[in-house]
Amino acid sequence: MNTTYETAAPRVALAAIPAAVLIFALAQTAHAQALQSQSVEDRLNTLMRVVDEQQRQIQSLERQVTELEMAQRGRGMPGADAPGAATPDASAPGVATPDAASGTSVAEQPGADGLPVPLPPLAQALPGATAPGSLTGTATGVPVNPPSPDSGPTNGATGSSAASGPQQGAPVGVNPNANPTVGETQKSAEPTRTESEQAVVEREHAPLFDHKLTLDWGISDTYYDRRQLQLSGFLALDAIFLGNINLGETKSHQLMADLDTRYGLTDRMSIDVDVPYIYRHSSFIVGGAGGSASSLSDSSVNSSDIGDVNFGIYYQFLKETNNLPDVVGSLRVKTPTGSSPFGIKLQQISDDNTNLVAPSKLPTGTGFWNVTAGLSVLKTYDPVVLFGSISYTYNISRSFADISSVVGQTEPADVKLGDIVQFGGGVALAFSEKDSASISYTMAIEPQSKTKAPGGSWTGVPGSETTASVLNFGLNHVVNKHLTINGAVSVGLTPDAPNFVVGVRFPYTF
Repeated sequence: MNTTYETAAPRVALAAIPAAVLIFALAQTAHAQALQSQSVEDRLNTLMRVVDEQQRQIQSLERQVTELEMAQRGRGMPGADAPGAATPDASAPGVATPDAASGTSVAEQPGADGLPVPLPPLAQALPGATAPGSLTGTATGVPVNPPSPDSGPTNGATGSSAASGPQQGAPVGVNPNANPTVGETQKSAEPTRTESEQAVVEREHAPLFDHKLTLDWGISDTYYDRRQLQLSGFLALDAIFLGNINLGETKSHQLMADLDTRYGLTDRMSIDVDVPYIYRHSSFIVGGAGGSASSLSDSSVNSSDIGDVNFGIYYQFLKETNNLPDVVGSLRVKTPTGSSPFGIKLQQISDDNTNLVAPSKLPTGTGFWNVTAGLSVLKTYDPVVLFGSISYTYNISRSFADISSVVGQTEPADVKLGDIVQFGGGVALAFSEKDSASISYTMAIEPQSKTKAPGGSWTGVPGSETTASVLNFGLNHVVNKHLTINGAVSVGLTPDAPNFVVGVRFPYTF
């Protein structure tokens, strides 16, 4: 009995081989007929889906390589106890492990130190490559057919349903919900700025915050050094001057500490109010002491008071995209809260030098209301930021009871300062995530001022037309997400501009 059974078993196995070959041949024939029944487009789509699935696996491997590179640079990787950390046997080699809670891969999660991995997958930098799950194109540049709109949510790593197998109508390996919404598309089109670039935007362009309060405190020193030739006499024969010639010099420091309070009403609109306090120190030096032109005498005057309080509103007309710049309009109003320069009397300081006269006090404001409308433009080309602005200031005329500087004399008049046109532009370079430097040029042109006596007509003030040109240098450092330090140095290029301005600001955002 046993011998017969052992002999029959090999015979049955040998008889099954031709049957298996026949079944395999029939299956191949059926598969070939199925392929022949498909169109060329369906075959191409099938091939593209296979290529896309392989491309996603390659990108997953590249992300793991990137994480290893960042770990070697000291940025760290998710620890063993960190949420979403991968275990040695969590997935097959070369495939990212899906996180059970979020449905994303561990490679897409930030490190245990809270810092996101900054380097994108290498495949995204290759021409024609697409992000994982994207349906905008394929590795070969040929688009695939879009999935059925009835398809349910799928897992982006495997292309299958989150509940069970592949959805009907959705090609295997393709994420039906990979197409971004309109809001996501617009948000992705906006350039991502580093902290240092954002500091440049807030300083040079316009501070726009969405329901955030910022206190910006700063201090600056403005220095003037003016020399003026003083003539006291007359011309004889239209060529010879008879009288005294003195060279007067004025040195002035203006220290200003101000607090600018800003608040974002929306993501496009913000308001602010700036309250300055000014301390001024001026030294006046002239010749003629004791009747000698070579002898000098000097005097100093100090004053301190609140400056001109100003407030404004900003509105963002265009948000920066890859093709369009950021465009912000502003409207500011300056109030005459500081002490006015009109009516301050000049007094003789030294009894033995009639040339030495100085004001009894120094002004801390202009004495006028004015309204400034401006427009600024900014474009980011990482790591370079380009910016420019133009503004027009309208000075409102005002009546004064006395504009004379002579002791014992009163001269009422209306005064109209020239309207100011200011424009400028510059460039900033972000050389790290927290530090940036900038250079810019600004020019302000002010036409002649005018005065009008009661019942009279407007008369120009000689020498009141000014052109101030300034070259600015800035340095920004981001301390943390709340505090930034902005340093600036401005150098005057024309006699009407200050010699230099040195300042530092500390904006703190809550």
